[in-house]
Amino acid sequence: MAFSPFEHPFLSDLLGDEEIAHHLSADADIKAMLRFEAALAKSQAELGLIPAGAAEQIAAACGTFEPDMARLKVAVGTDSVVIPELVKQLRHAVGGDAASHVHFGATSQDAIDTSLMLRMKTIHAIFTERISRILALLDGLDQRFGSNPLMGFTRMQAAIPIHVSDRLESWRSPLTRQLTTLTGLEFPVQFGGAAGSLDKLGSHGAAVRAALAEELGLADMRQWQSQRDGIADIGHHLSLVTGTLGKIGQDLALMAQSGREISMSGGGKSSAMAHKQNPVGAETLVALARFNAVQLSGLHQAMVHEQERSGAAWTLEWLILPQMVMATAASLRLAGETLAQIERMGSVDPGVSD
Repeated sequence: MAFSPFEHPFLSDLLGDEEIAHHLSADADIKAMLRFEAALAKSQAELGLIPAGAAEQIAAACGTFEPDMARLKVAVGTDSVVIPELVKQLRHAVGGDAASHVHFGATSQDAIDTSLMLRMKTIHAIFTERISRILALLDGLDQRFGSNPLMGFTRMQAAIPIHVSDRLESWRSPLTRQLTTLTGLEFPVQFGGAAGSLDKLGSHGAAVRAALAEELGLADMRQWQSQRDGIADIGHHLSLVTGTLGKIGQDLALMAQSGREISMSGGGKSSAMAHKQNPVGAETLVALARFNAVQLSGLHQAMVHEQERSGAAWTLEWLILPQMVMATAASLRLAGETLAQIERMGSVDPGVSD
């Protein structure tokens, strides 16, 4: 039995997203952690902190290493994090004197948080591309139906006649703003060592971090082990996107209610009423928006770290952020599919659209 609806055997066709799920998988996570370890060794070798030959051996091992997942699972049950066992196995794979230079100066959170940032950067690029496609669909609808009349509603009561273009603009403007904001987001490397001070690297700490960030294509930022506003900000933007798409879904469902304001292909079947075409995509956009809005409060709770690092708050992030990412992925996918099904918008006579 699958506990997550995003990976459920049949719910996942509605709520899942295979492309994004791949980037959240254990395999992708471990590969990103190994990228961190290889890049760390290379950066330290460039600064003369470890032998160049050792860095080459570490990078080569990271490129082919396949961890024992069963042992990782058992170890996490004790350690709560995967890195101690993963590094132990990696050192064995590297072998020789070079093994002692694996993970030098780093801590578990450095590898785990950097892995998250690497994968979130990739996911972010996919999300921005999907938003751009949705904006293009809205532009297309505006060109086709924008001048058609539509009854405007305030507080769910018929108000005054408007045009389809007016409603489309209320959908498009927030997405345009969010796309601009998302394009400017940065994803920082995490590198602080045991307690954030990079104590083992002495005066070279900042230089190693900068080289590591450049090697991985991430922003160079001082350690943020217990400063989780960046994670909460990611969740905030995810919730803004799903909230905007939820408003579109709510409007579409209400427009479909009368049957005069919109015509769409597809629709869900009813087991009891064969004549119905339920607005499944639109309804799901509403549900996903509300889901992310609730989860966001949990990420704000996870900002409360004790001193230099918190196990409890960090674990809470693991429970929440992947679910928010998957909800956003499903929302963007469904929004594109649902908008593409619109065959007509607007009423022949706005006075009777209510």
